[in-house]
Amino acid sequence: MTTITAAVLDRCGDNPRPYARSMPLSLRRLTLDAPRPGELLIRIDAAGLCHSDLSVVNGDRPRPMPMAIGHEATGIVEALGDPQETGFAVGDRVILAFLPACGECVRCRSGEAYMCAVGAAANGEGRMLGGGCRLHDGDHDVMHHLGVSAFATHAVVDRRSAVKVDAGMPPEIAALFGCAVLTGVGAVMNSAVVRPGESAVVYGLGGVGLAALLGLRASGATPILAIDPFGDKRAIAEKLGAIAVPPEEADAAIAAHFPDGGADVVIETVGKAAVLRAAFKAARRGGRIVTVGLPNPAELLDLPAVAFVAEGKTLIGSYMGSAIPARDIPRYVALWKAGRLPVETLLTSVHRLDEINTLLDALADGRAIRQIVVP
Repeated sequence: MTTITAAVLDRCGDNPRPYARSMPLSLRRLTLDAPRPGELLIRIDAAGLCHSDLSVVNGDRPRPMPMAIGHEATGIVEALGDPQETGFAVGDRVILAFLPACGECVRCRSGEAYMCAVGAAANGEGRMLGGGCRLHDGDHDVMHHLGVSAFATHAVVDRRSAVKVDAGMPPEIAALFGCAVLTGVGAVMNSAVVRPGESAVVYGLGGVGLAALLGLRASGATPILAIDPFGDKRAIAEKLGAIAVPPEEADAAIAAHFPDGGADVVIETVGKAAVLRAAFKAARRGGRIVTVGLPNPAELLDLPAVAFVAEGKTLIGSYMGSAIPARDIPRYVALWKAGRLPVETLLTSVHRLDEINTLLDALADGRAIRQIVVP
């Protein structure tokens, strides 16, 4: 058992803005059980703040409480739950993925581990894939966020949540591969299967949206239109070779740059039904719309039913970028090393863990892409 510091959320929703004043996350000393067979003890080096974290704080993604949140991270293996473990060794650098796949269900056996119902159920219940909790506040359990709970000094994770990478990767860059890159690039390469020369639109230029833009560029898409209300994010997209406009200019830009009436591929990353409707409209006849945003479960989507047949459009849901982390993270790291996936573009700033509530405000205000927390 190890004593650690972690950021704990006691209430899902009912956390008024600004978060710097209401302080929904509190840093606490918790006890962390030793890893069980099939699990690893990780010293967290860096963790990224994502809208999926914010959506638990603001209540858009209901989760059991109290919960130690954070799911995009990298760290060093400090202990093995199984002395016979051969896939990992103490001292390995790993990137953590937020869906531990069981490897045994129909979806896992079919090559769709990102749809693992066993892992999804564990995540929804705030427990480990192997059952129960490893985090405790005195006599009370603290729930795990997506099997990681990364805003902490240490975490115990299922070995299937960890992907070994080069020890020399900068932690603040490595962390980004665990969610933003895995989801955004995966939406392009796995879900949409973008081909060179196809045209594309991206709605939303947060961490996942800009990662999708990187993936589109690496896949040879052209032209690429990026839509976001914030000028500083549009400026980054333009430096990456995209045409960037605010939402109020989107219809005119689509008409000007896509003579077929829309783009071949449209990626929606905002997580709002209204934006997804706009994304659906932005695709040409026969186009593909990929949605990776996570809206509030109460939001409903209203689309013209005839468009699916008469216009041949395809709407694709993409969870975790339809990725297999053990396969895709090394591929994306290789593209980064080759200079084809400049992931460092996503990095806004690096902060201490005790700044976490202020960072939530910057994320909620749209002022940040990826803020990295260093315990």
